[in-house]
Amino acid sequence: MVQTSTVILYGVATAFALTSAYAAYFDYKRRHDPNFRKSLRKEKRQHAKAQRAQQHAASESQRERLREAVRLAQAEGFPTDVEEKEAYFMTEVARGEALCAEGPDSAIEAALCFYRALKVYPQPSDLISIYDKTVPKPVLDLLAEMLAVDRTILTDDEPSHIE
Repeated sequence: MVQTSTVILYGVATAFALTSAYAAYFDYKRRHDPNFRKSLRKEKRQHAKAQRAQQHAASESQRERLREAVRLAQAEGFPTDVEEKEAYFMTEVARGEALCAEGPDSAIEAALCFYRALKVYPQPSDLISIYDKTVPKPVLDLLAEMLAVDRTILTDDEPSHIE
């Protein structure tokens, strides 16, 4: 009667031998068959092209979400009274910081909160320098894109009532 350990040992040795043989065959084909090399390069290029297209689509989708978020924020309007502005600013900054602490899934919402706070702050350039030191870089990048979208909305569309 054959022991179980012997059967397992022979099975593992057979699997190793088959894997090694396939690797040697694949390496031989890769080195000596020009059509095989061409097909490997073609597949690699197609894969890289598909990845670039997917990244482009994802960034376009994110830009569109940012544009829509800025439009919604502008449509909601901003407070005009000094005390309302101050309360609104404090609320939005607190919400933004809380959303930053939640993680990268809520980065767009956090950037939107910081954008709203920036819109009511009396000296936005000072606040941006504070944001540079305190806000995580991914959120700060989204905020910069929102500000760029805000400028394009002001120049592309009819004049806005935003300060």
